[in-house]
Amino acid sequence: MKTKAVIVIALLTGLIFAGSLKAQDTLSAKYGEDSVKCVMNNSLYYEFFRQWKASDYSNAAWKDAVKPWRWVFLNCPKSTKNIYLHGEKLLEEILKNETEKERKEKYIDTLMMMYDRRIEYFGNRGYVLGKKGSDLYKLRPSAYEETYNALKESVELEGNETNGPVLIYYFRAAEKMVKAGKADTTLLVDIYDKASSIIEHNIKKYQAKNDEKRVTYWENIQGNIELSFEPYGSCDDMIGLYRVKYNNNPEDVDLLKKVVKTLDKKDCTDSPFYLEVLEKLNTLEPSALTAELIGKLKIKNEQYDEAVKFLQQAVDLYEDENDKVDVHFLLANVYFQMKNYSKARAEAYDVLKIRPSDGKIYILIGDMYVASAASCGDNDLTSKAAYWPAVDKYIKAKNVDPSVAELANSKINTFKQYFPATETIFFYDLKVGDSYTVGCWINETTTVRASD
Repeated sequence: MKTKAVIVIALLTGLIFAGSLKAQDTLSAKYGEDSVKCVMNNSLYYEFFRQWKASDYSNAAWKDAVKPWRWVFLNCPKSTKNIYLHGEKLLEEILKNETEKERKEKYIDTLMMMYDRRIEYFGNRGYVLGKKGSDLYKLRPSAYEETYNALKESVELEGNETNGPVLIYYFRAAEKMVKAGKADTTLLVDIYDKASSIIEHNIKKYQAKNDEKRVTYWENIQGNIELSFEPYGSCDDMIGLYRVKYNNNPEDVDLLKKVVKTLDKKDCTDSPFYLEVLEKLNTLEPSALTAELIGKLKIKNEQYDEAVKFLQQAVDLYEDENDKVDVHFLLANVYFQMKNYSKARAEAYDVLKIRPSDGKIYILIGDMYVASAASCGDNDLTSKAAYWPAVDKYIKAKNVDPSVAELANSKINTFKQYFPATETIFFYDLKVGDSYTVGCWINETTTVRASD
């Protein structure tokens, strides 16, 4: 019985000793070889750091924090992540106050080493590389290649979680690579494309949350990237990039929208590829705006039948009458070019229902009458009669819309010379001032006037 008791006691003693060793190993791993000194220095630096922070970083307590912080950083780097969070702030202050070049370079080295150790002991590699690369760009401009590599990996790891400034410094570091001849401008196009995707993701995310502050933040990042990219990325570069993406994912609506938006911003809308993408987008996700854009391009290409088709689709899809009216105006001009004057006038009248004081519409109708004058008559009178209602429309235009008065007066002075002569009017049993209905498609009553 006594022997059993001795064995039990021995086992318990062994377990306690083993537990003590394990605890010591754990403590040593976290606090280093001298855990007591680590805890002491950690508490000491933190107290000075706390005082500095309480003063809104305005007093000199940071100077007293540096020495114990440095000891902790070098001797027990696993003890707490605060070493690195507070270390950033302390080193920022040191660098701000250091004037001696060589010492400043050493502090920059320390800051970079601190980021590396933070990654080693506390992970979050993508985020920390973003901070490291951003600081390196600002503190050591000549190290743009190292900066670029750090930020490239950061963006690859973080994706849509990348911080906005990281994208800015990533682009700028790449820009330095291009200027140094270590990369060509296609690199900037790729980075612009990647950054734009991340920015748009975050803008949409915060719009959905009604977080205007964050939306504004990301819009400012977007503006910065757009401004930086402005000198680069020719239409050929942009189209080359997006052509590959489009060929790989022709059904990706989000990609199509991005291509349209980007090419529009870069003024690459004359490209057949732009029209191709628009038409694909309109097939997959029909919208009034897309149809209108296609219609405008078809007009530019003088493909009037196609233009009518897409513009009519836009009219059907728009819900707001003010949006519809602009398309009716386009249709009026297209039908005019097609010499389908009756349809052109019908579209023009649809505009006037919403904008009765739009002088441009009356001028357009007057131009229709002028264009068809000769074909609407078979004698000296009827072939010139259309100039009467044409001038009526020009007069109406300047009366309702003073902004077109100069143009209207010019047309009045020009086309009243085309009125029939008094002798011709008399020959057809009419006199100046008589009421007269112009036939043909015009079918409008006007007043007889003479050119002389």
